[in-house]
Amino acid sequence: FSHETQTNAMSRFTENISRFFLNRRNIFILGFVLTFVLTLLEVSHGKQYNFFTFQNGTFDFWKGEDPYGVEKYDFLYGPLFAILFAPFAYLGMTVGPFVWNLFNFSMFFCAIFTLPRLTENQKCQTYLYTAMILATTQMSMQFNPVVAYLFLFAFTLLERGKPFWAITLILISGFCKIYGIFELALLLCYPKFWRNILFTVALAAVFVFLPLVSIEPSGLMPFYARWAEVLALHVDQFQFYALFNLYPIHDLLTPVMTYVQMGSIALLAVLFVVNRKQFDRFDFRAGSLGILMGWVILFSLSTEKHTYVIALAGYLLWYWVQARKTRLDRTLFWANFVLLVAVPVDLVCPTPVMRFLCDTLQLNIYCFTFTWLRMIYLTFLKPMACPKTIEAEV
Repeated sequence: FSHETQTNAMSRFTENISRFFLNRRNIFILGFVLTFVLTLLEVSHGKQYNFFTFQNGTFDFWKGEDPYGVEKYDFLYGPLFAILFAPFAYLGMTVGPFVWNLFNFSMFFCAIFTLPRLTENQKCQTYLYTAMILATTQMSMQFNPVVAYLFLFAFTLLERGKPFWAITLILISGFCKIYGIFELALLLCYPKFWRNILFTVALAAVFVFLPLVSIEPSGLMPFYARWAEVLALHVDQFQFYALFNLYPIHDLLTPVMTYVQMGSIALLAVLFVVNRKQFDRFDFRAGSLGILMGWVILFSLSTEKHTYVIALAGYLLWYWVQARKTRLDRTLFWANFVLLVAVPVDLVCPTPVMRFLCDTLQLNIYCFTFTWLRMIYLTFLKPMACPKTIEAEV
């Protein structure tokens, strides 16, 4: 074969591969099968430990018992979670994990592909970028994908003029694991703010008292108090990967973590409000969401490597809506992929190398921290023009 023929054949092969992986149906099938296989591996070895935690906590809740502080499992979720998780829990410890993982994979995938104003290729690339970290967190049957897709679904609903349902999802996330509650700040960007606040108050009241289906009225507030207590104790139990865990500043920040959290979110709120003239721009709203999703991970008290699926979902939304991507932005795009997605997977990176990069050098935390600060700079301090190449979806 001539050199030209070989080049053309390679070009066609590359084009076919690209066309295959930028097809929504194809990658959904691949992801669904991968999720099924990973779940099968865990269940067949009896390693669905997080599911057992969710299940045991749910069973205790419905028996009217306190699920917090039980030695045999570490239940860290609000009482609303125990209500919503009940259908999965009562499917049993074999069928339940499959339904839980496949449902969450489908919802995460759907959340990406319902995002407004992104092209089909950008949505496919968003899933492909996060596929490995999603698979690893689902292998552990964690709650992280739920937090990520609730953030994205709520944003999409706000953009499409459905604030009631967006607020419902935001509050569900907040009453299950706190993280999502901060997305309520985005209501400032949308019409009829005070009406939406009334929605928030009414729905919050419903969710606060919903656990009364199983708890005696006198035990409701102590139940919430116990939840807050176990969350406060869930610090430094093992290696975490948040800003607080950076070795040079760990000892300095540990005694004042709560103040750092409050101060950082207050500063973001000021920067957000100062840019109120940008509220009508899609790239600003999307960028604000991405920054928020990064904040809840970097300033969490218990961030694991796989928790970054939440931050990366927000980061990618921010990345795609940037009008101009510099060489630095493209470098950070791939650096975050390598350090946060590829390196934690032992089939891709040997465990000793992963520990050196993530635990000794802590490059994963440094890389995303720098990326997050750049997101803040470009969104709040140096707003960029809304990209003309992104077409709005109906």
